[in-house]
Amino acid sequence: MKKTVFGAVLLVILLAAAMPVAADNGAPKGAHYNLNIIGVPKNKTADMTGDNGHRIFVPLEGSTKIYLSEGDFAVLDANGTDGPAAFQLPLPAECYGYWEDSDGDGVDDNFVTPTACTVRYTVWIRGLGKPGGAADMYTCIEDPDLPGGSICSDPDWWVEVTRSKGKSTFTNVSRELLFVSADVDADGVLEHVQIFDPAFDTYYWQYDNYSLKLAQLRFYMGDYTINW
Repeated sequence: MKKTVFGAVLLVILLAAAMPVAADNGAPKGAHYNLNIIGVPKNKTADMTGDNGHRIFVPLEGSTKIYLSEGDFAVLDANGTDGPAAFQLPLPAECYGYWEDSDGDGVDDNFVTPTACTVRYTVWIRGLGKPGGAADMYTCIEDPDLPGGSICSDPDWWVEVTRSKGKSTFTNVSRELLFVSADVDADGVLEHVQIFDPAFDTYYWQYDNYSLKLAQLRFYMGDYTINW
């Protein structure tokens, strides 16, 4: 009996040690890449292309596209007040979808995406700064073969960032910001398209700001499984 109890206690200790430890702000502890999206009342005039300062400026009121490129974490264009901004981040996984002919007419009309995906890193977000304001952030695709040339995640898969009074905590938004959850093949069913899936051309985050002064994102390396 003593050996059994000791073994059970040891197992609990080992399992606890293997679990990611959360900080008191809701995010995991450990090394991370930090990105601040800063809402400003006036447009910036400086050329910030290639300005890897871990921050992107956006209008305090209005919408901004943040175009995404594959590579090491880096801000490629920090000025989102004079047009689109640009951010670079690693390929999160290789959970690619594929087109298939669903009715045998010789036309690939159905896009199939995996029902689960293990990503290589997670994305966390919180609102900071003076209380008040909010922002919606969601992932989109631009591709000439799509109706209208683009499509964004269904509103149920948008991230709403708010800054209320009191302590601000992080939320895991990996599934919302690393995937486009939309009906890309117009069959009435949402597909979950990983960013940088080669089936489509261009990926970006849409950031709709309603007076939020600061959204802080953190990226933590480490496997994380998403089920749809």
